[in-house]
Amino acid sequence: MTVSAELRAATAPVWEAAVGHRFVDELWGGTLPRDVLTRYLVQDHQFLDSFVALLGAAVAAADRPGPRLRIARQLGMVAGPENDFFDRALDALGVGEHERTHPGLLPPTTGFLALMDEVRADARYPDILAVLLVAEWLYLDWATRPGAELPAGSIDREWIELHSGPEFEQWVAFLRAEFDRAGEGLDGPARDAVGARFRRAADLERDFFEAAYRQPSTG
Repeated sequence: MTVSAELRAATAPVWEAAVGHRFVDELWGGTLPRDVLTRYLVQDHQFLDSFVALLGAAVAAADRPGPRLRIARQLGMVAGPENDFFDRALDALGVGEHERTHPGLLPPTTGFLALMDEVRADARYPDILAVLLVAEWLYLDWATRPGAELPAGSIDREWIELHSGPEFEQWVAFLRAEFDRAGEGLDGPARDAVGARFRRAADLERDFFEAAYRQPSTG
């Protein structure tokens, strides 16, 4: 069993709770309350800078030219189309500048920011890939529902489309293969550390969906 398959199996209950969360069902069904969607996107927007920095750390830490270029191309997508989505969506939802840049942070937001900054500072390629893989693979899973009709709302639909389709599937497949390659030669303690970060990221992703239904503290 590959490293990614082993860790995916180990996190199955948490993973499935995230993929099947009511947030996801309501997003797909077009019934997600606007205040919940707004809170979710405002919180998710806080990840953008740290995620770009994490991708940059992966570019720097990659040990081969091919993967380095592949990750760099994805960095451009996040800094371009995904960033543009946030601008349009938050405008449409009437989110002001202060709320975009200085919102009260929910605990899973704080936790995921800390995790991304932690692995970026450590600069260990397998650990960086572990966090990237969970963030992208789990989103691909919830955003892929074969035969399901996309919601009518433009924001809901575009958020799903950003995390599904052939190009995103290829990106996740690349991350899995690269994570498996980088993790194959790890010794016991290093493998355990990577696994702990993978599991921590999965826990935070599940908690992040649930937190969208809660009011943050004043920022």
